[in-house]
Amino acid sequence: MNNLFAILLFIFIGVALMVVLGERFGSQPDPRRLQQLRRWLMPLVGLMLVLSLVKYYL
Repeated sequence: MNNLFAILLFIFIGVALMVVLGERFGSQPDPRRLQQLRRWLMPLVGLMLVLSLVKYYL
């Protein structure tokens, strides 16, 4: 049980560290780059849902 708490503690510390460093040193996103990412995001999410349904029923 102590191992579980240690792992959860390290995960929490790591995520908190990533958030703090990301907010401090992260740059503002380029609107053109965000548009390109948005164009690919929805088809990939749809593909993921279809593949998960196929995996569930097979």
